[in-house]
Amino acid sequence: MTTRREFLSFGTAGLLPLTGCMSVFDASDGSGRLPETRVGNKAIVLTAREQDISLVPAGKATPAWLYSDKVFPVLRMKQGETLDITLRNELQEHSSIHWHGVRGPNGMDGVPYLTQMPVLPGQAFRYRFVPPDAGTFFFHPHCDTATQLGRGLVGALVVEEKQQTFDDDLVLVLKDWRVDAEGRFLPFSTPSGASRAGTFGEWRTVNGLQSPRIKLRASNARVRLINADATRISQIGLVGGSAHVIAIDGNPVEPFPLGTWRLGPAMRLDLALKAGAETHLIDYFAPSPVTLATLTFQGSTSTPYQTSLVSPKIQTEFTKPWQHTLELGSGLEGSAETSPQPIVLPDGKTIDLADSLCLATDTFWTLDGKAWPGRSHSTLPLPLFSFARGENVILDLENTTSRAHPIHIHGHTMTVLAASLLHRPLHRADTVLVLPNERVTVGFVADNPGNWMIHCHVIEHQETGMMGWFRVS
Repeated sequence: MTTRREFLSFGTAGLLPLTGCMSVFDASDGSGRLPETRVGNKAIVLTAREQDISLVPAGKATPAWLYSDKVFPVLRMKQGETLDITLRNELQEHSSIHWHGVRGPNGMDGVPYLTQMPVLPGQAFRYRFVPPDAGTFFFHPHCDTATQLGRGLVGALVVEEKQQTFDDDLVLVLKDWRVDAEGRFLPFSTPSGASRAGTFGEWRTVNGLQSPRIKLRASNARVRLINADATRISQIGLVGGSAHVIAIDGNPVEPFPLGTWRLGPAMRLDLALKAGAETHLIDYFAPSPVTLATLTFQGSTSTPYQTSLVSPKIQTEFTKPWQHTLELGSGLEGSAETSPQPIVLPDGKTIDLADSLCLATDTFWTLDGKAWPGRSHSTLPLPLFSFARGENVILDLENTTSRAHPIHIHGHTMTVLAASLLHRPLHRADTVLVLPNERVTVGFVADNPGNWMIHCHVIEHQETGMMGWFRVS
């Protein structure tokens, strides 16, 4: 487990930088596919820095923040291999990398002041561990996230099963950009947005392009959808092809035909696609349907259509669980604890002061009637709960607000057991969408020791109160 002493300077000789052959990924690149790098058992450098990209046609250059020389790098590896990534920070503010959905060791979770010290400008930090699960994941900062994610600081992590069964494997990253017609950034967060459904982007993209056309290599394709947007919920469907859902948040499910699927921020959906000549990926959660991307295929394949991964193992029984109703609330009634305690990092060090960069001035949302401290608070809050390692947990996520909240849990995977409004099949997930006035019951085993976040992944909701943490010891 990496400690604070293992913070690195920029002396990273022997590590492989993640670079491609083009300086930016722009609308002139007709493939629509993201750059991919094999990273299993290799030491790789991701450098967070500002780079101009051509985002809006005929617009000016957009000063994005990227991890490589193209948007949304895809890191691909096999299950059982080691992920060895050094983050070099060339930004003007501190950052980190959270490996979203990965049940890794606590010291590698990338949450400033909870699991590690922030990576300051001019510094670097090495993340090295073996992801335990195959699946579709992604990575992003966990401080000033509205700005850093909003500027493009996000990538995909694909951990492949040992046996590949698909003739094509396509990653699609959905992300809006808060830019005007000239490509200039607009405010990433607004009080009116943060207090409601969020501040939406003006420029919708898939893989950095607006409505791209992407050629498939085969009609039997695995399509990995990642909603990396800070705000938008999509209702995903297809026209011109058919698909089965084979994984949710990277976790295998018993395959079922895709009608439509509500995909909230930070959620992922893996499809086994049987493509037509043109298969249109549609978002129906809009005033009129939006074509997100068009997948094209010409030819035939002799490989049978695949609709399943390994048999899913989904725990549904939780013996003698600790049970609790976790209220997702709104309003200004939340407040910080009056007698907070220091945070103990995985290396034994303690942290007393929070950083105003990670927080917001306003409080609009709460967990259990408590809001994460804003800039006016100098200390981190008490944990929402504490568990003994191996303890079974049942949470009833009760949304008493008029807005939807995708609730994300760090370091663990939940079984979605029941929901009062939106029907969904039995599945495991790290992020579950809770609709307005809905009650969703989830269960998990607290088997990963450390300090772990739980929060809404509408980033403005997270940064204005709907965030907490729990301890497993």
